[in-house]
Amino acid sequence: MASGNSRKNIPAEIVLRIRRIFGHNIATIVFSVIFLYVVLSAVFYMNANHIESYQVTSGPLSRNETYTGLAIREENVVQADSSGYITYYAREGDKINANGAVFGLSSTRIPEVTTRLSQEDLQKIRDQMLSFSKGFDSAKFNKTYSFKYQLEGSILQYAGATGQSSSAPLTSEELDEYAEEVDSSDSVTLGNQTINKAEADGIILYAEDGYEDVTMENITEEDFDQNSYHETDLKTEDPVKAGDDVYTIITDERWSLLIPLSDKQAVKLQDRPAIRVKFLKDDMTQSGDFSIVKIGDGKYGKIDFSKGLIRYASDRFLDIELVTNTVTGLKIPLSAIVTKEFYTIPSTFATTGADGASEGFLVATRNSNGKTETTMVTPMIYARIENPKKKTLGADDDSTAKTTYTYYVDQTAFEEGDALVTTDSEAKYIIGETAALEGVYCINQGYAVFRRIQILDQNEEYAIIAKGTTYGLTRYDHIVKNADKVKEEDILY
Repeated sequence: MASGNSRKNIPAEIVLRIRRIFGHNIATIVFSVIFLYVVLSAVFYMNANHIESYQVTSGPLSRNETYTGLAIREENVVQADSSGYITYYAREGDKINANGAVFGLSSTRIPEVTTRLSQEDLQKIRDQMLSFSKGFDSAKFNKTYSFKYQLEGSILQYAGATGQSSSAPLTSEELDEYAEEVDSSDSVTLGNQTINKAEADGIILYAEDGYEDVTMENITEEDFDQNSYHETDLKTEDPVKAGDDVYTIITDERWSLLIPLSDKQAVKLQDRPAIRVKFLKDDMTQSGDFSIVKIGDGKYGKIDFSKGLIRYASDRFLDIELVTNTVTGLKIPLSAIVTKEFYTIPSTFATTGADGASEGFLVATRNSNGKTETTMVTPMIYARIENPKKKTLGADDDSTAKTTYTYYVDQTAFEEGDALVTTDSEAKYIIGETAALEGVYCINQGYAVFRRIQILDQNEEYAIIAKGTTYGLTRYDHIVKNADKVKEEDILY
């Protein structure tokens, strides 16, 4: 009773104070545990190996380098041999035969003839505009004027060959009759026009830029300065005078592109007798003979072509891509590549499991009675590589030789010295021979699995490996980027 009374006599303030102290201690302990957990987690994270994954992509080893080339071709500017108002008959950028009508001159202005372009001509104009728009570069806006002149010339020529009288532009039929009747290179008069003919086969341009006389013998480094480049449009509605420049004719299909090279680029390309070029204007490609020449103090690549000039006749400077990286496949970082040792087994000892799908091998063992028994083992197969064919005795070639393979299997599946047998012969194969394969760790399933690779090309950072390798990688697989921090079958996430 005394003890019970003593509890009742404890003041309520003292009891409340004890409870508060006790409650504060619990909160402090919980907070300390949480804080300690956070600190330890941060320490473990900073000391742990951080595994970085990489998604396998497809493509070349690196992007091809782009250049701006200067076009050199055989061309000359033609002058008017008399005065008058000019009518153009040859379409700009088109080929013309020798003695073909290029333009006509008359003492009076030819009246304008309203005409409607055909759907075919309209489609050609749309194609020209689409091609220019696709390759437009705002940093080279001066090319817009060249295209404007070219487009104006095309429209003029599409519409200008539809006259109905001698006071209008000549019809195509009249020009054809003229071409058949006249063989000389002298100008002739039809109606009130003096028709001027091409002196040779070639491509007609109604512009000049001062590069018409530039050759490999007189070219200078200053000629590559695009900022000082200027093209003059020769088409006019005003009367021309005798001796005025009227058009430019390119008289040879052979042409060259010159591209400036750094010392490093020159070394990389010096052993190439030919090279493939992609023209960024229209994404067309063609091959040309390649050589390196010296102009002033600089080195330049010279690419000689024998065709394709008509597509780029109106361009003095052309943006191109040298197609030097031709090896394509799956792209992986070099840091992901590892090597692994495997047991090698001839394919003649491979057999099919009871399910008809799995491949395995028969291991011969002896039971307690000394009798031979076989056990089917289905190891993880990492590669099946075809062996070189051996000629049949007496055969001239290896076409009759049987194809054989070598299997690369995981070393954990067998013990060195195990004997493999077949069901249809008494041959035996003793496990022991090994060979290494290059591969990567695939982590699609959350743990590291070795996958074999075949390297086709590589640089300082990446390698291109073959697609479709048996037991290998496919596009979009995820692999370990830093393979030195991982072991096979490590669970990563």
